[in-house]
Amino acid sequence: MIIKTEKDIPSSEITDPLLFKQRRKIIKAILASTVASSAFSSAFVTGEPGWKGLPKTNVLANIEAPTPIDLVKNYTNYYEFTFNKEDSTHLAQNLKIDPWSVEITGEVEKPVTFHLDDILSHQTLQEFVYRLRCVEGWSMVVPWVGFPLASLLKLVKPLSTAKFVKFTSVYQHEIMHNVMLEWPYVEGLRIDEAIHPLTILAVGMYGNTLPKQNGAPLRLVVPWKYGFKSIKAIVKIELLKSAPLTTWNKHAPNEYGFYANVNPSVPHPRWSQISERQIGSGFFTPRRQTELFNGYGEQVASMYQDMDLVHFF
Repeated sequence: MIIKTEKDIPSSEITDPLLFKQRRKIIKAILASTVASSAFSSAFVTGEPGWKGLPKTNVLANIEAPTPIDLVKNYTNYYEFTFNKEDSTHLAQNLKIDPWSVEITGEVEKPVTFHLDDILSHQTLQEFVYRLRCVEGWSMVVPWVGFPLASLLKLVKPLSTAKFVKFTSVYQHEIMHNVMLEWPYVEGLRIDEAIHPLTILAVGMYGNTLPKQNGAPLRLVVPWKYGFKSIKAIVKIELLKSAPLTTWNKHAPNEYGFYANVNPSVPHPRWSQISERQIGSGFFTPRRQTELFNGYGEQVASMYQDMDLVHFF
């Protein structure tokens, strides 16, 4: 005798087919990643291999435990959709991320448009446990899955005239209606910052595919800079002779500098940057004291040794 039962499955528990397909791509790349990327020297690598044999990179000996994943997934700034951090979680699910391609152009020998599969086929994925500090005064610790940006840029052979890198985010106007800023979102780095070993492109976090609200399918992560520099959903990378005008720097240049290096000595015009609230901490937990370069000074300070970090904020 066959006993048949019926159960309605809530739509919230049904995986988006496109997300499932995207996850398979990332998992396949993760499984193929059994050694660390050559762009990282052993001096940067500590800890045991991560999920499914993924090498783990953590350059800070005293870094806190990763923030609970549910908090990271539901506390995001995605202003193309909304100003509300929680609402962006469900609004971003309408983002179309498959197929996905990234154009790399400008001061390069080999301008090219890569499909995401092409990008992953050239990279060795790794887990990067990084502290993330928002300009708003909060912080979290996230184990990203990705690869050094430098390993992608070398494929297009940058010219000696390439001094800066401009990143452009996707803009799907039919679902992105927030009009506060000019879209698409644009960010930029100096070329030495872009090719620094700590600068990565993330395709996942917590050993799984990057959620849409966290920047899927491809986002920049620059751990010594405020979080708004880590642009989400990248569709174009341009190598330029001069610094690009970035979205927040254009909108409010007195509040959001081009460099955006974490610096407790440089307050935001409307609040102090001396300390930060750690997401997930208890009500009575003291605020964490913010460190210069978000604690990554040993690795990155040499790039700014001749700069006035108050003027070039």
